[in-house]
Amino acid sequence: MYRILMVEDDETISHEIKENLESWGYEVQETENFKDVMALFARFDPQLVLMDISLPFYNGYHWCAQIRQVSKVPVIFLSSASDNMNIVMAVNMGADDFVAKPFDLMVLMAKVQAMLRRTYEFAGQTNLIEHKGVILNISDASISYQGEKVELTKNEYKILQILMEHMGNTVSREAIMTRLWETDSYVDDNTLTVNVTRLRRKLEETGISDFIQTKKGMGYIIEQ
Repeated sequence: MYRILMVEDDETISHEIKENLESWGYEVQETENFKDVMALFARFDPQLVLMDISLPFYNGYHWCAQIRQVSKVPVIFLSSASDNMNIVMAVNMGADDFVAKPFDLMVLMAKVQAMLRRTYEFAGQTNLIEHKGVILNISDASISYQGEKVELTKNEYKILQILMEHMGNTVSREAIMTRLWETDSYVDDNTLTVNVTRLRRKLEETGISDFIQTKKGMGYIIEQ
């Protein structure tokens, strides 16, 4: 079942599209918090996004650009602002298609189905983990925060993945080293300390402070 994220503030239009998509067997999530679309995007991990241009707080161009920082998921714009300038702007921001309002639901469905077929016939899915605006992209071992993207080394990425998968729980140093050994990264206690220090520095340089906490004598934790 494909997951589709609706970023549309007109509730009537959003509900109508949602009901139609669900009748075809798709899982649809509507956006309620337009201040932080990326948090919902990371949690829901959609295979396609339907995006309006005119939205509260930030417009669809902004969110499309944010999505393109972490994912190649198809984005279809839905808008009554269908002049050439807006269509060009949408494409330049990373949109894959543009559907002008008002539209026929069957036409939209045909475009959605065609886009999903083309995108996922051979391609894999993007996996994201999000917490407090920090997005870990498992597919390319990078982190993104407020539009900034930073590449991680293999060990840094694995350490952050382990901690984010166990948010709210302390993970022992031994458990982290064991996971790293499973991926052929043979690290000792000192090497783990160096990697955590480097990871923290990269997080801080991206504007993320105190993300990884040390539990003395126990290990590390990312607080919920």
